[in-house]
Amino acid sequence: MSQTNIQPVAGYIVVQPKQKEQTTQSGIVLPDSHEEKPQQGTVLAIGADLITDNGANRKSPCRVGDTVIYREWGGKEYKDGDTQLLILKFDDIMAILK
Repeated sequence: MSQTNIQPVAGYIVVQPKQKEQTTQSGIVLPDSHEEKPQQGTVLAIGADLITDNGANRKSPCRVGDTVIYREWGGKEYKDGDTQLLILKFDDIMAILK
């Protein structure tokens, strides 16, 4: 698991997407345009609890180190050096893999 110097603000999570295989089992190299966006990754950092408009306190649905499944088009992509990251809202997390 990588580390990041990014600290998300309240209500956001930094995830490192799981990299897909670039080569098929038969040795065919797949071009980048053929790949689907990954929807699974490892949580690297979590922002503070989110205070909603009605004053309710929303905690993060996951913890640092968890592997999560997130919405396909959710979040903002960000490159930190050579590491591709995704900054997601708490609501973009759909499940935690156990």
